[in-house]
Amino acid sequence: MKKTFLIFGILLSIFIASCSGTAATAPTGDTYVSPNLPTDYEGALAIRNQLALGTIEINQSATPIPAEQAQKLILLWQALRSTQQSGGSAQAEVSAMLGQIESAMTPDQLQFIASLQLTQNDMQVWANANGITMGSGGGTPGQGSGMSPEARATKQAEEGITSSNGSGSKLSAALLDAAIFSLVEQLP
Repeated sequence: MKKTFLIFGILLSIFIASCSGTAATAPTGDTYVSPNLPTDYEGALAIRNQLALGTIEINQSATPIPAEQAQKLILLWQALRSTQQSGGSAQAEVSAMLGQIESAMTPDQLQFIASLQLTQNDMQVWANANGITMGSGGGTPGQGSGMSPEARATKQAEEGITSSNGSGSKLSAALLDAAIFSLVEQLP
């Protein structure tokens, strides 16, 4: 029952975010500097996305995140997702939440994520594996009119497009939701 309610909440938040085309969004470039995850390699993902994609990867490994830890991380990821939806959060607040997420992970988990050296290409592979088709258009907002709002936003975010209508952060939102869902799957 808890899983159903949580999944419903995640899906509702995706729907609301996709309908609110004029809402402000959090900046796509985090200023949070991780003591554990590098960003100094070519194509490195922002720490937020490294943590989210890394969480998914951990949960697909032989040693997924334990249920008790998953419960704690779900709450932190939901709080971060909420600030992204509201658009009014200060970067300091986002950085504090990323720090809390990182602190809730074990050194082995963080080392695993760091060893992946996740890049924009890894993000595209993840998007493709999840049925999100990434085109090779010129990067103009509004392209992909036959795509779902989430897929179009993913395409735009992958191409580095940020727009005033908030669609540029939807890839990050989809990734955060997927990380939350991967944690929910760890619950009994």
